[in-house]
Amino acid sequence: MRPPIDGGVALVTGASSGIGEQIARQLAPRVRVIILVARRRERLENLADELRRQWKNLIVEVQPCDLTDRAALTALVDNVLQRYDVDILVNSAALGDVGMFDLASWSKTDRMIELNMRSLAYLTHRFAAPMVARKRGGILMMSSGFGLTFMPGFAAYVGTKHFVSGFSECLRLELRHTGVVVTHVCPGPVATEFYERAGNPFGLKPQKYIEMSAQRCARSALAGFHRGKALVLTGIAGRISISLARITPRCILRLLYSPLAAWGRQRQYRGNAAHVSDANQRGY
Repeated sequence: MRPPIDGGVALVTGASSGIGEQIARQLAPRVRVIILVARRRERLENLADELRRQWKNLIVEVQPCDLTDRAALTALVDNVLQRYDVDILVNSAALGDVGMFDLASWSKTDRMIELNMRSLAYLTHRFAAPMVARKRGGILMMSSGFGLTFMPGFAAYVGTKHFVSGFSECLRLELRHTGVVVTHVCPGPVATEFYERAGNPFGLKPQKYIEMSAQRCARSALAGFHRGKALVLTGIAGRISISLARITPRCILRLLYSPLAAWGRQRQYRGNAAHVSDANQRGY
């Protein structure tokens, strides 16, 4: 079974940058209406203007919304449901964080949990029911390779992505035979704003040769979604690394990652101390 992409109405969260933006660009020539959702209005407006110029018959709606604001999220969904039958829901909005969990800002962690899990579940709940009633629809979930494995330094982020992957697999089975397709995507490293927004106290980033572009990731995600696949692993490096991590016994992964966890904690301690020292010298 395939999702009703062509000629449909699609809503894409996280459409202001990265994979969400690229998914919106690649859906544009296929759908009738595309609804762009993200916090940054200016970026959404620029993308909308570009898509309208390129695809004259496409209806583009801009819906700026902070998905962690529960009242704003509810208002957004109510507004869309009053005017459209959404055929395709793309849950791409997400927030990441890098660092030891106990040293992280709770406000940022709380915001990440709210965005990556609750808002995704709420959007899915509100849009899935009408899809089931119409017996047609598709839900594309952007998870992560970390939704299938783990690594120290990403505890809360990994936890949110395990939720997305587990939720998606169960939902796919629950919606089987209803006409609604659920696909979840677990990319490896992708060249996006992840580390700029997440912070990077360890000073580490994936090597360029194993990163894939957001454009290629989106293309792979939509190709798998179009075929009605349950799980999409994007990129050769991503498929290999994630597959190896999945078949490696967890006890082995713990042994391998234990020195990395110890190094990361010491590196973050030193970074925090240097930051405090610099702030004191500047008189902050």
